Amino acid sequence: MLETLISFVVATSVLAVSPGPDNIFVLTQSIVNGKKFGLATVFGLMTGCIIHTTLVAFGVSTIIKENENLFLIIKILGASYLLYLAYQVYKSNSEILISTENVPQRSTTQLFKTGFLMNVLNPKVTIFFLAFFPQFLFSSEMSTILQFYILGFLFILVSFMIFGSIAVLAGKVSTYLKQHKKTGLYLKWAQIIVFVMIAVLILI
Repeated sequence: MLETLISFVVATSVLAVSPGPDNIFVLTQSIVNGKKFGLATVFGLMTGCIIHTTLVAFGVSTIIKENENLFLIIKILGASYLLYLAYQVYKSNSEILISTENVPQRSTTQLFKTGFLMNVLNPKVTIFFLAFFPQFLFSSEMSTILQFYILGFLFILVSFMIFGSIAVLAGKVSTYLKQHKKTGLYLKWAQIIVFVMIAVLILI
């Protein structure tokens, strides 16, 4: 149980720190508007994750109760999707582009709403949760719904700590990325390795 949760936290950490639309958006908002505006965005994004966790928790738990073979199919499809994501990351440019030009001034409330809507209205997040979370169910005795919420809480906690750090340390993070051009390459391969390892563990 503990090993599974630790593995989940490590995988989540790598994925949260890897450059993507969400953390780059947080970074640019923090650079342009200030750290509290970046943090407002982070709160919005993480609140959206609660919605996705709920959808996956109740949806998958119902499937497990009704048909375990169907759940196995979901896990295999999840592994396939993670391999697809690894391939997409492999094809992508490792250069981290940070543009602060034409970033509009917004209130913290507006940025919270933007972060929330960015997350909730993105179907790829639900698909990712559906592919990622079931691989880390850690107990045969505990309710699967409760397990999904524990995983969701850990995902939100780890992501909030990393995204929040990006918001608070935006200037230093930006300077570091500009000075260390290969950081994007290292994070790119770390992301690929995480996706592939989880997919392989499902399939073997």
